[in-house]
Amino acid sequence: MKRFKYILKKLKTLDYKNMFKIADKIKSKTGKFKVFILLDMIYCAVVHGSGYMDYFEFEFYLLNNKERKTYITSNINNNIIKKYNDPKYNYIFDNKAVFNDKFKKYLKRDFINLESSMLEDFLRFTQNKKKLVVKPLNECGGKGVEIINLNKHTNYEKLFNLLIRNKQFLVEDYIDQCKEMKTLYKDSVNTLRILTFYKNGKVHILKSVLKIGNGGTVDNFSSGGMYTFVNDDGVVYVPAIDEEGNIFETHPISKKKIVGFNVPKYGEVKDFVIELAKVVPQVKYVGWDIAITVNGPVVVEGNNFSGIFQVKPSISGIKTGDLPNYRKYMDV
Repeated sequence: MKRFKYILKKLKTLDYKNMFKIADKIKSKTGKFKVFILLDMIYCAVVHGSGYMDYFEFEFYLLNNKERKTYITSNINNNIIKKYNDPKYNYIFDNKAVFNDKFKKYLKRDFINLESSMLEDFLRFTQNKKKLVVKPLNECGGKGVEIINLNKHTNYEKLFNLLIRNKQFLVEDYIDQCKEMKTLYKDSVNTLRILTFYKNGKVHILKSVLKIGNGGTVDNFSSGGMYTFVNDDGVVYVPAIDEEGNIFETHPISKKKIVGFNVPKYGEVKDFVIELAKVVPQVKYVGWDIAITVNGPVVVEGNNFSGIFQVKPSISGIKTGDLPNYRKYMDV
């Protein structure tokens, strides 16, 4: 009954135009009839609780039903979040300024919330700074995030008013990532999205994803970036993909080889997220965005409603999703 209600809700808000566009993409990849693809999408929604983007991103069109059952779909992910993340504590992650206050120890950088600050506070904060990152408090996917370069010609009062007008209330020191991470792509901070689950005093690392910018100033998948996967030793083992389904063995701008890239200080990163996951134990399932500086890992943000990251079958040969691994630690 829950799944049926979920499907009805999704049908009411479904972007049918985009669904047909995705079906056309799959048709061009596979040569299958569009009507067959659409019918299979609907079948997977009913049987597996998958949206059409799940169907596309995890390449359900290449999988049989037994294989599809091993994948975490949007419906399963939503149920995990509802079950294990106490909604009374979600505000800590939903508001970036609140998150920064709670995790100040792990940010390792200065910040100011313009929503509760005056121009004089902003002037003091920006003194002797050369670069800032500005963000809306409640947006996700990199929306509204900008890098601001400061120099002797900067009109600080004008900048302050512009940020207020744009509701880019959170202003932070720019994170200077270590040189190894810069070699991937230097114009964005390339981060790790590490998914953790907290249970009975123990933190389990479920997945480690490396996000890389591509042409913009953020590494978010929905803003033009790409992602790939990192093994337990911190080594990338598959090519990166972007939202359009393009596959990258080598970064198109930096020309850095992605497969085989060794994430620096990865042991420190794992210890760091284990510590982070214990700060708000009421929110048990979190995706942490971690940047790596010369001095070690820093937290960028925590996501209490993290997206799903699973390896594409076509680029790995792996036709098993993450659900069996999740079931080792949680009741799904």
